[in-house]
Amino acid sequence: MSRTLPVGLEDRAYDVIVGEGLLDVAGRLIAPFQTRGRTAVVSDETVWGLYGAQLTAALASAGIKALPVVVPPGEQTKSFEGLADVSDRLLALELDRGDLITAFGGGVVGDLAGFAAAIYKRGIDFVQIPTTLLAQVDSSVGGKTAIDTPRGKNLVGAFHQPKLVLADLTVLGTLDARQMRAGYAEVIKYGLLGDRGFFEWLEVNGADVLSREPDALATAVARSIEMKAEIVAEDEREQGRRALLNLGHTFAHALEAETGFGDALLHGEAVGCGMALAFRFSAAQGLLNGQDAGRATRAIAAAGLPTTLAEVPGRTFDAAGLVAHMGQDKKAEGGKLTFILARALGEAFVAKNVDAGAVRAFLVEEGARI
Repeated sequence: MSRTLPVGLEDRAYDVIVGEGLLDVAGRLIAPFQTRGRTAVVSDETVWGLYGAQLTAALASAGIKALPVVVPPGEQTKSFEGLADVSDRLLALELDRGDLITAFGGGVVGDLAGFAAAIYKRGIDFVQIPTTLLAQVDSSVGGKTAIDTPRGKNLVGAFHQPKLVLADLTVLGTLDARQMRAGYAEVIKYGLLGDRGFFEWLEVNGADVLSREPDALATAVARSIEMKAEIVAEDEREQGRRALLNLGHTFAHALEAETGFGDALLHGEAVGCGMALAFRFSAAQGLLNGQDAGRATRAIAAAGLPTTLAEVPGRTFDAAGLVAHMGQDKKAEGGKLTFILARALGEAFVAKNVDAGAVRAFLVEEGARI
């Protein structure tokens, strides 16, 4: 059984469909959004090897030809070079603006294909078929597309909403445990930023979500998407409440930059650590009681995610270096740091003009070099 969750953006509104077996009916669901009986499918080698034939057959059953554009897996593909390669291959297919791009993979593929769709001939429609937990609950919904640069994560991109998102829970069955944990960081984020009841449900049911128990997984994914859809509909371009979705991300992006945006620290792992740091920093600033900070940290740790700098493998961090990366964060304004902090479990807020010295001192207390 599937659920359809609307993202209410007036003339750019679309549905997110969540359920099992959606890949097998993807052709029928995608058919209304294309006119020439073909779609470029941007995917990575891993996903295409597992599910490419299945998606191709599903599309063919609806009279749609799949034109694969397969890229290497990993965050390094989400780069200027990766964007140029994908764009050139799309041009070689001679797509026109009436055609459709299908992003079929995790967050890297979704961001890269979405950004390519945003700039290809000044904009072409695309759909998202996210294949990781993180992509299903976060990056596939909301229209944020981007690539990384040596100066930071997601600093070059565009808002470009998909026409449809298909979150097939069945494909999560081949996701490895580490990727499930990384995606779970974004699930628990929704509870921590705005729904204490959901956070408390995850405290009890988180292990079932991680083990892919069907009912628990469906509940967690649907509630996460529902919350994101509500926030995006209210604040599409992150001028206000949508910034709350960046809980933990200011710390996380700095950690990712220091570790080279690679497999040493996955994005979701960085977010898990970043959220724990954000809650402890909130407590250190007198904004939040220590009991709530400890409870948030324990829930993140219970999922097998890092919560301290020392748990990031192979690195000793420099406090000044981390703060320098934070100055490049998209939320920074006029050289001042912006964080998403918390007043309680489920009550996050945007904190502007955060003192860099206080952040450096906190990071030193957390084990970073002076």
